[in-house]
Amino acid sequence: MDTERFPEIIQEIYSLVSELESMFKGRHFTPDGHMVGSIGEAIAKHYYDLQLLTASSKGCDAIKDGKSIEIKATQGSNVAFRSSPEYALIFKIHKDGSFTEIYNGLGRRIWLHFADRKLPSNGQFQITMNRLKVLNTLVDPSERIQRVIP
Repeated sequence: MDTERFPEIIQEIYSLVSELESMFKGRHFTPDGHMVGSIGEAIAKHYYDLQLLTASSKGCDAIKDGKSIEIKATQGSNVAFRSSPEYALIFKIHKDGSFTEIYNGLGRRIWLHFADRKLPSNGQFQITMNRLKVLNTLVDPSERIQRVIP
């Protein structure tokens, strides 16, 4: 993988989105769904040196140092979980293609947040980025997946 080119490509995608939205006022070209999820997984591989599993593996997207990691990425204000991951790495993708790490730690901390809730009809619990930021403050540094590229 070209480690210098990767961040440039992500920024170019988002730059093209902005250009299209300028050309077609009122139309949105926001990357979403699988594309944002795949961007999140690519970010995790690039910046954290994770071993990605086959796409759409249930409850686990990557492995590092024997740890199973679920990766979530969004441009919005929340993410969804179907089950409790061993570890979770959650990113907010910004319109310029940059990202912010929102949560990095044990998945059970997130899953406990849903303890008193009834499972929604779609089988996914939603959690806000703001709540994840609060939960992230409780993560011990030794629990985090280490980033290898600043």
